[in-house]
Amino acid sequence: MLKTSLSPLIKLVRQLLRHARWLTLVTVAALILLMPERTLINLPTTLDEIRARDFLQVVTRNTPTTYYRGRQGPTGFEYELARDFADYLGVSLSMDAEHNIQSLTKSVQSGQADFAAATLPLDLSEQDLRFSRPILELQAMVVYRRGMTPPKQLKDLIGKRIGAIKGAGTSLILRELQQETPELSWQETSELEVADLLQRIEDGSLDAAVVYAHQFKLNRLFFPNVENGFSLGDPLTLAWAFPAHGDISLLTAANDFLETRSQDGTLDKLVERYFGHDDYLEYVGARTFIRQARDRLPRYIDTFKQAARDTGIDWKLLAALGYQESHWKPRATSPTGVRGLMMLTNATAREMNVANRLDPVQSIDGGSRYLVSIKGRLPEAIKEPDRTWMTMAAYNVGLGHLYDARRIVKMKGGDQNRWKDVREALPLLQNREWYQKVRYGYARGGEPVIYVRNIRRYYEILNYVYRSQQQFYQLDERQSTDNQGDENPFDTIPPIL
Repeated sequence: MLKTSLSPLIKLVRQLLRHARWLTLVTVAALILLMPERTLINLPTTLDEIRARDFLQVVTRNTPTTYYRGRQGPTGFEYELARDFADYLGVSLSMDAEHNIQSLTKSVQSGQADFAAATLPLDLSEQDLRFSRPILELQAMVVYRRGMTPPKQLKDLIGKRIGAIKGAGTSLILRELQQETPELSWQETSELEVADLLQRIEDGSLDAAVVYAHQFKLNRLFFPNVENGFSLGDPLTLAWAFPAHGDISLLTAANDFLETRSQDGTLDKLVERYFGHDDYLEYVGARTFIRQARDRLPRYIDTFKQAARDTGIDWKLLAALGYQESHWKPRATSPTGVRGLMMLTNATAREMNVANRLDPVQSIDGGSRYLVSIKGRLPEAIKEPDRTWMTMAAYNVGLGHLYDARRIVKMKGGDQNRWKDVREALPLLQNREWYQKVRYGYARGGEPVIYVRNIRRYYEILNYVYRSQQQFYQLDERQSTDNQGDENPFDTIPPIL
């Protein structure tokens, strides 16, 4: 009887249990569907995959502001920052520079590259890419050919042949400004780089171009007939571009890295090193130097190279010193009696066994060996590159006055083994207050500062010109547009009618 009376209750309990199990299964299934796929089956993140393969795959462009092959291997602003990021992750860096803007964004979107570091503007309208935090401000500017009426505003560009790089952000700025100035027209291309645009301004096939200020600053040494005009539009920001698909582990790590480098000052130092140069070469004869590097220097290159083999000093540095001394004129003579291509005194010529100071071979050989002699007399505590710059200064002002400047640095509490501190002390040798306190007395201490500064910039130009894999404007191989083929790399953006 009891069993019969409990039977309906047992059935009810069993039904409830079945429903409870069903509800549990439904709830678990719903949670599974809501869980990220990687969490469900514990797939590695993008960052895990990079660390497993032990390298970071980055795409870039072969330009002086991104990546290029220098005399000591790969270099460039984007390269150095990406290499630092790879070190930060504990992996090696693989960088592919055989890209233009369109091809590198495709590589990122397709997953063939982990990210792109190529002077790309942060563009939130781009659906297939994610961008890192800002790295550098990009200020667009108009540059134009020297000799034409300087453009001062957008309307001055109407009717002019203007070039821009497609996808770089500058063409986007032009499109926005065209809404205000519908008569504006320009040509854009993804096949060329900034140096190519500047070359076309030099040879007359373009009147002007829109580039970023930091790009022009780095390239302008090689294009003395291109002038900066005016800033165009609001600044954009440079950022790294990542795939829009997949997880954000790599992007998060990149942002953490960039934040760290921004906070500790590393990023500012890198920006300063690449883009913080003073524009002083214009004042020491940029156009003359470039012309003579093409026309006069080739006569003496073999001699400079032989001197480099004998002394271990880069021939281009010796050539830069020779230009600063005589403009590569073998019969140069100063009012004080120094003579020859390397401007040797009689005393120095005797010391170096130079019989004829006007013989360029003897002069280059003697001057190079004298430079080594000076370098060898400097204290061992002075390390490179400070040692080289102090040697150059002593070649100009004398070793005694250089020692005096070092003493002044010590008096002022600076580091007498750093060229930066000695450079600031040298002009003080012109002041009675200071030259009375040192051994060798008065000197025109401002001259060696300018002297070394000029040599460094001449050396920089020669390094670009004679780099084995030259990607910039070749000073000795200027080509007219007639020699560039009939194919036009530009698309014309017409006025808005």
